[in-house]
Amino acid sequence: MVQTMQTTPDKGQLKISITSRATSVPIENATISISYTGVPEDTIEELKTNSSGSTEVIDLPAPPEEYSLNPHIFSQPYSEYNLSIKAPGFEAITISGTEILANTLALQNVQLNPLAPGETPQIFVIPAHTLYGVYPPKIPEDEIKPINETGEIVLSRVVVPEYIVVHDGSPRDSTANNYYVKYKDYIKNVASSEIYATWPENTIRANVLAIMSFTLNRVYTEWYRNQGYDFTITSSTAFDHKWIPERNIYQSISTVVDELFASYLSRPNVKQPILTQYCDGRQVQCPNWMTQWGSKALGDQGYSPIEILRYYYGDNMYINTAEEISGIPSSWPGYDLTIGSSGDKVRQMQEQLNRISDAYPLIPKITVDGIYGPATAEAVRVFQSVFGLPQTGVVDYPTWYKISEIYVGVSRIAELV
Repeated sequence: MVQTMQTTPDKGQLKISITSRATSVPIENATISISYTGVPEDTIEELKTNSSGSTEVIDLPAPPEEYSLNPHIFSQPYSEYNLSIKAPGFEAITISGTEILANTLALQNVQLNPLAPGETPQIFVIPAHTLYGVYPPKIPEDEIKPINETGEIVLSRVVVPEYIVVHDGSPRDSTANNYYVKYKDYIKNVASSEIYATWPENTIRANVLAIMSFTLNRVYTEWYRNQGYDFTITSSTAFDHKWIPERNIYQSISTVVDELFASYLSRPNVKQPILTQYCDGRQVQCPNWMTQWGSKALGDQGYSPIEILRYYYGDNMYINTAEEISGIPSSWPGYDLTIGSSGDKVRQMQEQLNRISDAYPLIPKITVDGIYGPATAEAVRVFQSVFGLPQTGVVDYPTWYKISEIYVGVSRIAELV
């Protein structure tokens, strides 16, 4: 492994953010020791978290970017690292296999449990990326589910859930754990597990839309609960998507999900989100479904997200928006809040930012007056910096919902079921 690193001069970036699972509050002065997965005892970097629970962004060796862009190159396109994380008063955790792609920012977001007597350090091993490893292909299903069966539970409208329950195994594996996962975090995890973050932005968008539509079909039709299971979706590629506990995500994918998370794919006169199935297109072929490597080639040619999706699923596919987003105090006002804006939505956003600043002291306190002035813009800019959003000082759609999400977490409005 060390020799491999010496022959790969490309660099990827890593930023680690650590919060308390109990309170969602950032953990300051956590220590992270980083080593090559093949040489876990040889620490190559040691980092500390700041008052926002984050480390600095560091560069780490990675294989050439071309490895993740060319379907005919079969070399592993990412390097793998061990992260050993410790913080006073919290259980230690080790993550083996954090994936670093060249010229790409990897985000490792970790929640630590408060220290409990007799607990042993947790170890999470991240398996190979689905485009590199070998996984069972998707078992074909109808893309539109019958909803008139006796006893069928179906929601009356499409709602983006706050959490979904992920069964980490095949449906009938009763030994597999169930995880409560925030919906956006689930989508970011799956996309980071199934496509490469180095791909064209429109390719990432098309794949994220397919992942979200498939997931919302499972939510809308209560697919597994109607079969007597107590979860929303599985982590088995044969049945659903690959989701991996504690894996890192990527900034380029996170940004797209934050922008599109209320969207799904529709066909005319069909209420439910379409179960958009796909395969990689290199190891597995799937006529009439999207292939991931094929979507990459279309993105290279300048196709838009909907053009990529229609190329595979037909011209009567279109992008729809969910009627409701669960778990937020108030919905997006429908326009950007910026200097000169005023009213109740500005006041509410100011109140939320002040509450968030109790947990994230880098964010300055502001006067709650319903007027969007320079001080509010600066507080928004710092918030965006802390949470990896473009630092515009403007509350756009992704910023509004990120403020809502963090506010709900630190104020514990949304207690987990």
